[in-house]
Amino acid sequence: MKKFAVFLCGCGSMDGSEIHEAVMTLLAISRHGCSYTIFALDHDQYHVINHLTQEEMSEVRNMKIESARIARGDVLSLTDYRPEDFDGLLLPGGFGAAKNWFTYAFDGVKAKVNPIVAQSIRETHALRHPIGALCIAPVLLAKVLKNITITVGSDPNTIANVEKMGAHHVNTMETEVVVDKENMIFTTPCYMLPATIADIADSANNLIESMLDHIQ
Repeated sequence: MKKFAVFLCGCGSMDGSEIHEAVMTLLAISRHGCSYTIFALDHDQYHVINHLTQEEMSEVRNMKIESARIARGDVLSLTDYRPEDFDGLLLPGGFGAAKNWFTYAFDGVKAKVNPIVAQSIRETHALRHPIGALCIAPVLLAKVLKNITITVGSDPNTIANVEKMGAHHVNTMETEVVVDKENMIFTTPCYMLPATIADIADSANNLIESMLDHIQ
């Protein structure tokens, strides 16, 4: 049985992990006969957003505690992640990924990456284990790993930014997966395009299939 690590950064598209992308990724892993372990930073989110009004709330929430909502309580601290224990790594998106894992939402190309997140990605990449990223999460990979090929769909501003970071971009539709075989990077745009929840399920399924095709 192949084992995947899944990184989450909260619960909600505007301030944490995108729930549809996270759940569909877990479902796709399970349906392919594989297992998963969920990890999250034991840090406070950048902020909390009311998903009805899209307004910031005067609350403080912890990424690990919020991720436990999706994980049904079964979530480990990201400091416990050991890439050698897994066959692959998955990074669902959500605007929270661009706020909590790195500061792309605020700083663009000059974004700073959380050092624990950056180290985890680099160590996984050094082992040549496949890394899959959905939605906005490929931008994080472009920031951490140079000279990789990714997709974020077709948004011209985001494409310009990832190319400034040193990545190569391929335009795609909602459910397509771009495979950078040399770097073992697998990306799909999901809600970077006007996708449906059915598209997200297909995207996650296609992503897992592509990654499994390249796991030894």
